[in-house]
Amino acid sequence: MTRILAVANQKGGVGKTTTCVNLAASLAATQRRVLMVDMDPQGNATMGCGIDKMTLELTSCDVLLGDATAADTIVSAPEGNFAVLPGNDDLTVAEVELLKMIGREMRLGKALQPVAGLYDFVLIDCPPSINMLTVNALTAADGVLIPMQCEYYALEGLAALLSTIEQVRDTVNPSLEVYGILRTMFDPRINLSNEVSMQLIEHFDKKVFRTVVPRNIRLAEAPSFGRPVLLHDRSSRGAIAYLALAGEILRREDSEAATGAA
Repeated sequence: MTRILAVANQKGGVGKTTTCVNLAASLAATQRRVLMVDMDPQGNATMGCGIDKMTLELTSCDVLLGDATAADTIVSAPEGNFAVLPGNDDLTVAEVELLKMIGREMRLGKALQPVAGLYDFVLIDCPPSINMLTVNALTAADGVLIPMQCEYYALEGLAALLSTIEQVRDTVNPSLEVYGILRTMFDPRINLSNEVSMQLIEHFDKKVFRTVVPRNIRLAEAPSFGRPVLLHDRSSRGAIAYLALAGEILRREDSEAATGAA
C-alpha cells in the first residue's frame, strides 16, 4: 500500500525541504520505491536532488493545471534512486489559476492517482505557507509529517498548522492525520530546545519521532552539491539521522500492517 505524506510547516527554515529530500533518499536506500513531489515555488527540493529547475520542460505546475500528466512529468533523481515530480516558480502561476477552478483542492490528488500505486512512499514538499498548493498536498496525502525546530515560535506555528489539518479533514479529506512530528536542527545544549521537546512528547506522545535531526554542517552543505546528504557524506550525523528516521517509519508501517492483518 502506498503511503502519501505531505511534509508541511508554514514556518520557513525548519528543515522541511531538507527532510523531504533526505528522507526520500534514505527510504530509497532501503529498496523502497519513492516519489518526491515538489509543490514549493522555490523549487529547492528539485535543486537539492540535482535537477536544474530552470531547464525543466514540464513541472508540477503543468500537472496541477491539467496540461501534462504526472507520468509524463516525473523524472529520476540523478543520484539517490528515487523519482521526482519537479517544481519551480511556475507554481506561483498555478496557485493563482487554481483559485478559478472547480474542485481546486483535489487537483494534485487526482493527478497522482494513476501513478501513486507504483511507489511505496510519496513525499510532498509543501511551501512555507498555508495556501492552495499546501491544501492540495494535504488533500492528496493520508498523513502529515511536520518538521519543526524546538523553539518558542515553533509551537505557535504548530497550532495553526494543526487547525488547518483539522479543517481539511472536516471538508475534503477525512482520512488525513498527523503522521509524525520531527525535531530538526536540534541542539541539546540549549535549555529551551529540551523544554519544547519535552512539551511535544507530553502532548503528542508517540506521534513525536524518536529520531532527532541535529544541526550538521554536512547536512546544510549537501544541497549546494545537488545531492542528498546520504550521498554527500554517508558517515555524517545528518545522514545517520535520516537513515534512522527511515527505519523508524518502516517499523511503524510494518507494525500497522501487522495490526491490520490481525
